[in-house]
Amino acid sequence: MAKIERDDIYLISRNSDLTKSEITALMQKHVYSDAASWKKFLRIFFMSLGVGFLLAGVIMFFAYNWDLLGKFSKLGLIELLIVITVALVLFTNLKQDIKNIALTAASVLTGVLFAVFGQIYQTGANAYDFFLGWTLSITLWVIAGRFAPLYLIYLILINVTIVLYSEQVAGNWSTEFVYTLIFTVNLTALAIFQILKESGSMKMPSWFVKVLALATVACATTGITAGIFGNPGPAFSVLVFLTIISYATGIWYSLKKKRAFYLSIIPFSLVIIISDLLLNLGSDASMFFITFLFVIISVTFIIRNLVSLQKKWAIE
Repeated sequence: MAKIERDDIYLISRNSDLTKSEITALMQKHVYSDAASWKKFLRIFFMSLGVGFLLAGVIMFFAYNWDLLGKFSKLGLIELLIVITVALVLFTNLKQDIKNIALTAASVLTGVLFAVFGQIYQTGANAYDFFLGWTLSITLWVIAGRFAPLYLIYLILINVTIVLYSEQVAGNWSTEFVYTLIFTVNLTALAIFQILKESGSMKMPSWFVKVLALATVACATTGITAGIFGNPGPAFSVLVFLTIISYATGIWYSLKKKRAFYLSIIPFSLVIIISDLLLNLGSDASMFFITFLFVIISVTFIIRNLVSLQKKWAIE
């Protein structure tokens, strides 16, 4: 039987004679976190925190003892740690959450290995080579792991690789083109994970989708702002077009699913973009005052409508 979610209970409440106390009981049973859920969360949280401190300790160990260790000792220690963490994933009966954390640690250690190798042999490679190699090396682990933090690390590596490649190799790429490319990558990932989450094909935590959505909206906002104050080229038009389509889709999705998240971040992004347009028209005191009034009125309007929608959805 599929897990009952908040939207299902809202649907049942609108089409039944359940009392408020009965609906509250259903929410506590199927939606709200119980003691077991909190225990699981704390266990994973502290385990992840411990692994994070361990990885930080490994990095600091090499930084402090760099001159005392030979090249083979440096590489061998990191490779040994990677082998141990991967062995924990493959040859033990640990819980899947623990295996995923170990796989994430192995992915981070792979980056440390690349960094140490580059420092030892002074390969002369650009920084984007390092991140590109790191990204490609952990691709199979990311696919096999199906773990949200690992997905997040992977997407960060892709974004960093694109930025560094544009700075170190593709010097003719415009700022708007770089933002358009990053926005397209993040938007595609967001659409895929959102569809998988809604279809039930993959258990995807809400925080991951929201972080990815925030990154996508921030990229669109920053890219359009750069185009407004710069010399926009063809890529700017593509970015604006994709932003309009994605924002309209996000608003439609929020209204359909009765979720306020996209209705919160998209309007605020539009406020920033319109404010930039106003400031680009003039930089005198009167334009600053007009922009200030626009921000105050628009933010008030957004918050008021969000509160109204929340109240409306609560009683439907």
